Amino acid sequence: MFRIDRRLFEHFDMVLLLLIFLVCIMAFFNLYSASFPNSGFGMPPYIRQAYFFLIGFAAFVFVVSFDYQELHSWNYPFYGLIILLLIIALVAGDSAGGAQRWINLGFFKLQPSEPAKLMLVVTLASYYSRKEINDGYAIKDLVIPVALTGIPFMLILLEPDLGTALMLGIIFVSMTVFVKLKMSTYGIMGGLAFAAGLLAWEKLLKPYQKQRIQTFLDPDQDPMGHGYQILQSKIAVGSGGKFGKGYLEGTQGHLHFLPERHTDFAFSVWGEEWGFAGSVIFIGTYFLLLFWGLNVAMYAKDRFGVLLAYGVVMLIFWQAVINLFMIMGFLPVVGIPLPLVSYGGSSLLTTMLGLGLLMNVRMRRFQAAMPRD
Repeated sequence: MFRIDRRLFEHFDMVLLLLIFLVCIMAFFNLYSASFPNSGFGMPPYIRQAYFFLIGFAAFVFVVSFDYQELHSWNYPFYGLIILLLIIALVAGDSAGGAQRWINLGFFKLQPSEPAKLMLVVTLASYYSRKEINDGYAIKDLVIPVALTGIPFMLILLEPDLGTALMLGIIFVSMTVFVKLKMSTYGIMGGLAFAAGLLAWEKLLKPYQKQRIQTFLDPDQDPMGHGYQILQSKIAVGSGGKFGKGYLEGTQGHLHFLPERHTDFAFSVWGEEWGFAGSVIFIGTYFLLLFWGLNVAMYAKDRFGVLLAYGVVMLIFWQAVINLFMIMGFLPVVGIPLPLVSYGGSSLLTTMLGLGLLMNVRMRRFQAAMPRD
């Protein structure tokens, strides 16, 4: 019989929930401005995103309702499902902008590469919590995690979606470095990463992907072409000054100089309208949420909870850092969204599921950890 432990409510983290709400509210108002004025064709992005927010909070509640330790049992079925969805997207998915990465469900276009990131966090957390090595992991101990990462990495790279594929690599590195490694392992991993980078540049990267890196290094070489996005984004952020131009008063966005202003460059709209002061408030709230997530990891009851919470925080943190650096011209444009802020149902739902796992770990820190093989 289903029974709710009242202690779960006593350990409900109101601070975490408040920070999530604050970021989501700021993100929604920013998306409304980025979509203003409405073109009149189809449903406005902010309305669709509002529906995704509601579905996301429903997913958040669902994830909180069961013990996260059950993910040990559901980990590999979840992994297999995501791999299957990635294959379907690659073979029979919808195409746009030269990429084939969506599955049309009628009411919603699912991008399987987004939940793949969370799937990898769960998978690696489960593996490293089951296979703990006190004197540090050697290279031979990382064969399985590398394989588990490599399969979705290659499928996503074939779509092609370099940015999301790189995120899987970053998640792997972040979680692998977090567990104890032997010193020799660091050297070997560094050498392999360097060799893989050279190989990718010479054999794997497509011409337009190389062009993005070259544009990053010198955006002024083609200001009306490949460098246009970065230059317009920097103009938007810089023109905000100390206190911004005011809500709905941004010119770069509303006069359509800034491309992709409701997706990859959503924060550029915020920076223009709210200026340096508003940006500090937004970024401060956003990273306080991530800091609070590390607090959840610190006080988790078991190794799996620690790794799960840490992995979720790293998933959101690195996407946020890459996106913010991208819009300011410090990194190439690689199509990484700002979680909770950029328009996109798959990204938003994946982030809310991850935050639900954070709350799950927090609420169950008082329970005794279940023994694992």
